[in-house]
Amino acid sequence: MAYIRDSDGSSSSSHQNPKSTDKWAASLENLLEDPEGVKRFREFLKKEFSEENVLFWLACEDFKKTQDKKQMQEKAKEIYMTFLSSKASSQVNVEGQSRLNETILEEPHPLMFQKLQDQIFNLMKYDSYSRFLKSDLFLKHKRTEEEEEEDPPDAQTAAKRASRIYNT
Repeated sequence: MAYIRDSDGSSSSSHQNPKSTDKWAASLENLLEDPEGVKRFREFLKKEFSEENVLFWLACEDFKKTQDKKQMQEKAKEIYMTFLSSKASSQVNVEGQSRLNETILEEPHPLMFQKLQDQIFNLMKYDSYSRFLKSDLFLKHKRTEEEEEEDPPDAQTAAKRASRIYNT
């Protein structure tokens, strides 16, 4: 990354980094890669009573990274019981759910939930995500970022330094 040198020799990269809200608005993938983006999206989905979608997606991402067979079985059972079983506490609405039963948990593999995860991703992408980008929650965060950019902390400290220098 290229850094811009301020007149006092300190480096500033504020003009090099796109704002997080710009990244989030570019794609759902970018939003889901940013912990702050996930946090804001979850807040929004909670208000829409559909937080289970992003929680399921995140659980599947974590599951795919699991190497240990025993851990994989435990996580698969947890995902099934939390999101997919008919008695699930945070049931997601996916096609083919009625055909899923606990027998799939006996031989877990990293991509066993992939089709269901893709369905939920597309549901979020074409439904909740577009509403999130128009929501007060997102727009307020975007305005806050823009205000911070207009009055960067470096400028404040430079102004304070200048006032100290000339007022002594």
